[in-house]
Amino acid sequence: MRKVISRQVMKNSDQYTIKNKFSSLELMNKAAKAVLNSYPFKGKVLIVAGSGNNAGDGYSLALHLARNCVDVKLLLTENHFSIDGKYYYDACKKANVKTEMYSENFNFASYDILVDAIYGTGFHGKMPKQIAEIINKMNESQKPIISIDINSGLDSDNGLAETCIHSTLTVSIGALKPGHLLNMAKDNIDSLVNHNIDIDIIGESYYLLEDKDFENFLSSRLNYSHKGTYGLVGILGGSLKYSGSIKLANISLSSLTAGAGVARLIVPNSIVNGIIPYILESTIYPINDKDDQMVFDKSEIDKALENVDALLIGIGWDQNENNQKILNYILDNYNIPIVIDADGLNILAKIKKIKPNLILTPHLKEFSRLTGISVEEISKNPINIAKEYANKNQIILLLKGPTTIITDGKQVYLVDKGAPGMATAGSGDVLSGILIGLLGYKTPDLKTVSFSAYINGLAGEIAEREKSSISMLARDTANNLTQAIKPYIQKRKNDEK
Repeated sequence: MRKVISRQVMKNSDQYTIKNKFSSLELMNKAAKAVLNSYPFKGKVLIVAGSGNNAGDGYSLALHLARNCVDVKLLLTENHFSIDGKYYYDACKKANVKTEMYSENFNFASYDILVDAIYGTGFHGKMPKQIAEIINKMNESQKPIISIDINSGLDSDNGLAETCIHSTLTVSIGALKPGHLLNMAKDNIDSLVNHNIDIDIIGESYYLLEDKDFENFLSSRLNYSHKGTYGLVGILGGSLKYSGSIKLANISLSSLTAGAGVARLIVPNSIVNGIIPYILESTIYPINDKDDQMVFDKSEIDKALENVDALLIGIGWDQNENNQKILNYILDNYNIPIVIDADGLNILAKIKKIKPNLILTPHLKEFSRLTGISVEEISKNPINIAKEYANKNQIILLLKGPTTIITDGKQVYLVDKGAPGMATAGSGDVLSGILIGLLGYKTPDLKTVSFSAYINGLAGEIAEREKSSISMLARDTANNLTQAIKPYIQKRKNDEK
């Protein structure tokens, strides 16, 4: 796990470290050395500096480059300095580092490498017009750009920006920030590294999950076992309007590939014939319907859910009165692990009946309906809003996005696996299929839910490498689950021979 901290926690951590361990000047020097060691600086290097402590890191970097005989120049965006930044700026002047004030005709393309030391993690709000102009010209230069701590213009708490640097490399200092991962971050950071530089983190941390966090998460199958050992999972959904026959089949395939013993599709009778051609390993339980929608009959629902160990509700459903009754009935009468997605979430938002231990998997729009908070406001503060909602309702929430947020209201995990090609219909359904497959035999906890997002993202990355972000389909992700899952299966001794 890698720690991820908010702007305020970073500020508190800096202050604590300066008070108890190192001076601010020493921290600036450590940050500069971290950047120096993260990229092969050569040729003509331009460091574009603002007026705060991030600029101070840039001035210190300029000193190191000059001492290493690299041709370096400082470009000032304004003639103003922080107290500690002024110390290193004056040192640069004494060392005869070239310095220039920005002017409209400055040619960024005449340099080999640009360093972004304009804003640090403290930036948020409206950017001055001239700074936006500088950032745009830096981006247009097509030169490698190295950002110190975070890309200037990118909000460190949410990864949103009106204008920001598109970096070749961002060197995070102290710990990763949400703004390195959420919303627009991935589109503006080609590569990301973090250097702690001995800063003590004071305050709450979120955790970015890594491969090692899931080592041996799954166990290889025993010979003395059968399909019942690994759970019967139910997938309740579908309607003629959203028949998605192949999609439903893929969800059951995802569930089985994730390890469930049996997947049962519980669907309206009217779409059964459309699904059967795509079903080999899964089973089907038809529900009587009227006007192509499921009819609520509690005895029929009970038969459909007989012996089911975990249930996914809502894929391909519709928001009608019968489905509301079905969801209400299940919530009132079943205590198995229940995952709610798609129209199940939209119905849940209407009936406002959320019981503890549910697992909800919304995208931003669905989460907006659940919370009554606009998508724009959620995007500005997604981690805190997700955490508060999960804590209030005593559920596990998986909020989909470029980086997925998973929280039980106490702890927050982040999963940054995935690819742009997954922005296509059905990708979230494949994720839900993986999750319900795991819940057939794994504990319904934060780590299991996080693993489903992790594996889904890895499978999507594999699929995009084989195809492209343009032509990729959700079924391509499902088809690569086996390859994605395999490294996380613990081998038994006789398997290793």
